[in-house]
Amino acid sequence: MMSVDELGTLEALRSCRSEVIDPLIDSSGGRIVKTMGDGLLLEFSSVVVATRFAVTAQRSLVGRNSGMPSDSAIRFRIGIHIGDVIIDGDDIFGDGVNIAARVEPLASPDGVAISDDAYRQVRDRLDVEWVDGGEHQVKNLARPIHVWHWRHAATAEEAPAREPVEVGEPTKPTIAVLPFDNMSGDPDQEFFADGMTEDLITDLSKLSGMFVVSRTTSSTFRGQSVDLGEIARQLGVRYILEGSVRKAGERVRINVKLTDVEGRGHLWAERYDGTVENVFELQDDVGAKVVSALSVRLSGDEGERLQKVHTQNLEAYELYVQAKATPYPPVPDRIEAARGLFERVVEMDPLFAGGYAGLAVILGLGGLLGHGEIGATAGLATDLAERAIDVDDSFGWGHAALSLALLMQARHDNAIAATDEAIRRQPNDADAHAYRGLIVALAGDPVAGARSIMHAIRLNPRFINGPYLNLLSLTRLLAGDHVGAIDAFEENVGRKGPVGPPALAWAGGAYEGLGNHDRARALTADAVAQLPTFRLTTWNLLKLTRHSHQRERAHDLMRLAGIPE
Repeated sequence: MMSVDELGTLEALRSCRSEVIDPLIDSSGGRIVKTMGDGLLLEFSSVVVATRFAVTAQRSLVGRNSGMPSDSAIRFRIGIHIGDVIIDGDDIFGDGVNIAARVEPLASPDGVAISDDAYRQVRDRLDVEWVDGGEHQVKNLARPIHVWHWRHAATAEEAPAREPVEVGEPTKPTIAVLPFDNMSGDPDQEFFADGMTEDLITDLSKLSGMFVVSRTTSSTFRGQSVDLGEIARQLGVRYILEGSVRKAGERVRINVKLTDVEGRGHLWAERYDGTVENVFELQDDVGAKVVSALSVRLSGDEGERLQKVHTQNLEAYELYVQAKATPYPPVPDRIEAARGLFERVVEMDPLFAGGYAGLAVILGLGGLLGHGEIGATAGLATDLAERAIDVDDSFGWGHAALSLALLMQARHDNAIAATDEAIRRQPNDADAHAYRGLIVALAGDPVAGARSIMHAIRLNPRFINGPYLNLLSLTRLLAGDHVGAIDAFEENVGRKGPVGPPALAWAGGAYEGLGNHDRARALTADAVAQLPTFRLTTWNLLKLTRHSHQRERAHDLMRLAGIPE
């Protein structure tokens, strides 16, 4: 078509984009990662959303093309895969992207091809008829790809496969630190081993030149006999750091091994012997060796921050690690238990910022999820977060804690700036990205907020007891994407994540927005049964939505769904 009428073809392609494809991407909550000639690399919050978009787009395009001469109608193939991806700025890389690029040319014109992984998740959730396309051996992948096809009834035809568009390789070293084994034979030393893992991940997370998977996700492999290659595939990483610790009295032995899973074997393995007093220095040495082995280029003050020891009190640090894991799922009893642990951390080491930051976060979670006046809570949370920053400005979680305190005061712009400070200090802190997503959404840009939350999910993909999917559901509801809000909620339910009254309320509102009144009322009835005092007009999180049209739209949907005014 370009050889016959270059300008006319370009204009036709632009019309397809502006009239059909781009509006559907926006309404589905997706994003265009990049354009590649006449192709697009797209990213969505879930495979269900992506597949619904693909089928709707193809139906719309076929309808648009009806009546056109066959040699002037622009037709697309769409390929879909679900998998972990690696973030580098606004771009994404990794095996998941490569597979999607290989699936796309296997689709028929006007059709959709999906990988077997994607098919298993959508086959019972969408009213779409799939045809088994069998296995295909494709370029640069060791194993065949099994695909399934949807073809538009009006244009169903077979088409020869063409060479797929090439996509880039990851530009950052990607690493997961597996839980260190406790070799002491004493169950009480588990928190010592957890602290070792947490601190290494925290240090490596300070580096902008690395993609580091969260401890909450990597800890799901504790005690499992799983092949390192399989772990790397599931987490979307190339390098695995594993080790063990043995603590006997005042003596400590650390064994560490760094593996390149893509075939180069062990990069290095080393044993460290020392005392409890210098255990943090030993950890710093391990972190420096990882950076050296991966040839990570440090920028700005990252070298200095990598060597920063946030506390010399080992018992306080072990308690801090325990406290961080305690409030999930975030029900009142667990939040209160975490608060007590953080108070003990402060008592044990008043010069460790982690205790103050933890208390500020606990107050922030309680204030945002709760009802009634939050002025005093916000003030106390601000004081604690600022105390954490005063004690140790390099401790990223202090700035993240401050963002929640500022949000409680409806100081959205200041809160976003605080999350940016947290992310600058720890670029791989999943919580900081999640907080930023919530704040940006409440400040008036729920689509951008959802992107930050999706980044948090990529950093911590197995945090099934965390709030990320619930936050994603809220941002989708604020954006008017009711399908996306429901997808995030139902995925959380399927993963047995926390589903309290707030999550039930905005999922009920989303179902109401789609006209599914029975499902909406069932969810809101559950919310009221869990918390009989739940009211829309006193709900702090809803009141902190900056723009009245977004707040009122969400409020009205939840009210119509059955949440008491």
